[in-house]
Amino acid sequence: MTEQPRQRWLILAHAFNMDGRAASQTITDKLPHLYHAGIEVVVLSGVSGTKDKFVEHHQLWPAGPAGIRFELRHVLRRQFGKGGIYRSLMTLASLVLLPGLLIEKLLRPVESSWSWWLSAYIKGRALARQQPFDLIYSTGGAFSAHLAADALKKTTGTPWLAEVHDPFITPGASPRTQQQKMQARVEGVICRDADLAVWFTQQAVASAQARHPELGSRGRMLLPGIDSPFQTLPPYRPGTKFIVGHFGSLSVTRNLLPIIDALESLKTLRPELVAATELQVYGGPLDDVSAARLAISPVRDNVRHFGRIEADPATGLSGREQILRRMRSVDVLLLLHGEEPICEEYIPSKLYEYLWMQRPILATVHRNPQMAAMLRGEGHMVVMTGMASIRDGESLPGPSLATELTQLFDCWHTGCLSDNERMSPYTTQAAVVQLLGWAQQIYRHPL
Repeated sequence: MTEQPRQRWLILAHAFNMDGRAASQTITDKLPHLYHAGIEVVVLSGVSGTKDKFVEHHQLWPAGPAGIRFELRHVLRRQFGKGGIYRSLMTLASLVLLPGLLIEKLLRPVESSWSWWLSAYIKGRALARQQPFDLIYSTGGAFSAHLAADALKKTTGTPWLAEVHDPFITPGASPRTQQQKMQARVEGVICRDADLAVWFTQQAVASAQARHPELGSRGRMLLPGIDSPFQTLPPYRPGTKFIVGHFGSLSVTRNLLPIIDALESLKTLRPELVAATELQVYGGPLDDVSAARLAISPVRDNVRHFGRIEADPATGLSGREQILRRMRSVDVLLLLHGEEPICEEYIPSKLYEYLWMQRPILATVHRNPQMAAMLRGEGHMVVMTGMASIRDGESLPGPSLATELTQLFDCWHTGCLSDNERMSPYTTQAAVVQLLGWAQQIYRHPL
């Protein structure tokens, strides 16, 4: 009996092994499943993450000065922290790179990582000459991975699978800035040249197909999910405060105003609720909108901002591992979807982590029925935003954040806000099985 040849994949992921980055987790979590499926993996990434110890991993500097400066910040900060040595070295590097930065900004005013595609192409081409690949798998995140994959497909003839995390084009908007126009061009390249193109929501696939009919059935929807983050689930123990936890980045369009408004409206109606409630915020810095509102809000003392949690050398726990444990300790997980058109085609990766925590989730969801159905299907509370009635143009009736918060508080106060004991159906393992099935359709040598 002849043994099937082992498949060899080239993975292009600018963000890889970067603690806490969704663009990293989406691919790194897949690697154990690919290994068990008999896939030999070679990874090309930027230099900001840590070098992988288990797979062949090549970390590449970008070709352009803006990308070099961006990556250098991460590398120096990891080595020296944020102190004087770091600041001095970055100042020196910025001065050396300044002429190139000015030229690059004039000629190519897009995201700093754009030039990484050239480094990835050159390295990928050299590796393919040594031993051909069966599949090129670009994932991101940064669009440079897809540009490199397209160039490699054209020169090597290797099939290409493109995985698009966030849609490149905002629904209902025409590209105006150089960045937006570049993203639109990259989407066109993917839809024209990729053997298989994957997006993370049904609407994102439908929109790409509408803009590029040539994509056809090569466009697919994949829910990335995550596997259970715990071998043994840490215990949940309610305390003297009603803890609502928000985990993840904030922005001008995804800010704390909905929960602040809810707490302020309840301060008169249910003063005992507000007095007992603490909103804990984890992630990056507060966005300007949230910070400005909290500065004058009567509920500002109810909010504790913990910022980004870094790796702890004392315990050996990564930032992600610490955050997962803190998720388990809160009474309610708050998921703020944001309120901008892109939300129609976007599901926060944090949702998949939340679903494993077995804690109640209170979510705002903006014009995204698929995301709302996923949460409600697992027994969680959803407040829809931006939905209008077709009949009369008025907002659809539905629960408010204050109403749902009151219900959750009353359950907590009476001791009935226990774990739901549900296992999430959205796993990385299921996603990889789906990917492998699709990949067999474009392999030179099926599994």
